Amino acid sequence: MTSLVRIARTSLFLAAIGWLAGCGGNKPTLHLYTWQDYLDPDLVSAFEKANNCRVMIDTFDSNESMYAKVQAGSSGYDVIFPSSYQVALMAKNNHIQKLDKSKLPNVVKHFDKTYAPLLIDPEMTYNVPYAITFTGLAYRKDKIADAPIDSWDCLKDDRFNGRISLLNDMRETIGAALKKLGYSVNSVNEAELEKALALVLEWKKHIAKFDNEQYKTGVAGGEFIIGHGYNGDVSQVMADAPDKIGFSLPKEGFTAACDEMVIPTTAQNVDLAYAFINFMYEPENAAKNIEFICTVMPNKEGIALLPEEVRGSPSIILPPDRLKDAEVIRDLGDKNILYTKIWDKIKGTE
Repeated sequence: MTSLVRIARTSLFLAAIGWLAGCGGNKPTLHLYTWQDYLDPDLVSAFEKANNCRVMIDTFDSNESMYAKVQAGSSGYDVIFPSSYQVALMAKNNHIQKLDKSKLPNVVKHFDKTYAPLLIDPEMTYNVPYAITFTGLAYRKDKIADAPIDSWDCLKDDRFNGRISLLNDMRETIGAALKKLGYSVNSVNEAELEKALALVLEWKKHIAKFDNEQYKTGVAGGEFIIGHGYNGDVSQVMADAPDKIGFSLPKEGFTAACDEMVIPTTAQNVDLAYAFINFMYEPENAAKNIEFICTVMPNKEGIALLPEEVRGSPSIILPPDRLKDAEVIRDLGDKNILYTKIWDKIKGTE
C-alpha cells in the first residue's frame, strides 16, 4: 500500500473514533483498549452494524503504560490487547477473567495450531491470540552489495559502519545477542548474559543509533542500510518499495511475541466482548484484518483467504520452516533486574 493510503486510512479511523465519541443513543457500547492502528476500521463498522452497538477505542503505546492504567483502577474496558508476557501478570493480579470457550466457537474452530508453540498459554485460559509478531532485520537491497543479511553477524560488518540501527529495547537487543550466541532469549545465566553484553557492545561500535520508531523510515529513505525491527513496521515500508527493501530472519534465531485479546474482570459488556472476539476469528474478518495490520492473526482459514503476495510475504507471515527458530520473550519476574543492569551498561558505554 502507498504512504498516502496508509495516511488516509489512519485519518478515517481516527475520524470514525471521534465521531463515535460524540454520538449519543442508547445502544450498548463495547470499549476496546488496544495499540494504535491495530484494527481495521471497516471491521469495527461491520461489528457495530451486526450487533446494533457502538465501539469506543482507546489506545496505548506500551504494555507498561496499559498496565499502569489498569493497576490505577481504570475500568470500563471490555477487551484489552496486551502482549503474552503481560497476560500472566494480569491474571495473577485478578485483572482479567477466565474465558468460556463455548462462547468462542470461531476461535476453537479456526485457530491455527501451527502457532501454538509461540503462545505462553496455548490453552487460552485467559487469552485469545490476536497477532503474532517477530523481530528481524530490514535492509536496503540496493545498498548491501554481496553482503549476506542472514545472520546477526551483519551488525558488525565494517561496510555498514554508522548505517545500522538497533532497537532501543533491552529484551529485544540483548535477546538478539543471546540468540547469536546460541542461548535462550530468556536466559538468567549471568555468564551467558555477560557474553551477550560484550557482543552488544561490539555491535554498538558499528551502529548509528538505538531506535524504536524512525528506523523503518530510516531504512526506506536510505539513512540506514540495516534496521533491527518488528515485522509489522517493516511490512509497511516494504509495501511502498518492495524492490528496495528486504526483511531477514537471522539463521541463529530471533524473538517472537503474541498480542492477545483478554476480557477484564471489570468489563461491563461481557457478552458483547465475547461476540467481538468471536467476530474477529471469522476467517473473512481475520484475512481482512491481517492485510490492515500487516502481521498475521493465527487463523488457519483466514490465512488461506489472503492474496498470494500477502501469504508469501516473510515479513507478514512467519514461514513454517522458521517457527523452530522463533522464541517468545517471557516475563522473568525478579530476574528482570539482570537485564536492566546490562542495559544500563550498554547505554552508558561510549
